[in-house]
Amino acid sequence: MQDVIEREITVKAPKERVYNTIADPTKIISWFPDAIEGTFEVGQSVVFNFGEHGKTRVYVEAAKPFEYFAYRWVPGSAGTADTDVLQVPHTLVEFHIAEAADGTKITLKESGFASLPIEVAEASLNENSGGWEYMMGRLAEVLTQA
Repeated sequence: MQDVIEREITVKAPKERVYNTIADPTKIISWFPDAIEGTFEVGQSVVFNFGEHGKTRVYVEAAKPFEYFAYRWVPGSAGTADTDVLQVPHTLVEFHIAEAADGTKITLKESGFASLPIEVAEASLNENSGGWEYMMGRLAEVLTQA
């Protein structure tokens, strides 16, 4: 079972703008969830609201401004807003941000699929693989707008 999804894009935007677009709750909603309920800070559990696709709870794992941001969630789990992410099998979503010759490189890595229950692991991996492709495209679009 494949355990990791990894996507990489390079954008012509400064690292600070990239980080804020990923880690600032007022900016992440421009490309990812429709809304965030709660405090989007390390150690906090918040709810991503995906509108008609439901809500899911995430646990903010780490934040190193302008370089790294990570959270844990249960993939494919829209409707699990009441779930304690840390008490059930989940994956880790990480954003690595680095300067590149032609802009800023963003590497998205979601890991932990092999530890999910077998009945949801493959479907979650397939769904998120395509989902991250789409969402990273949206992130790039937002970051390249003037």
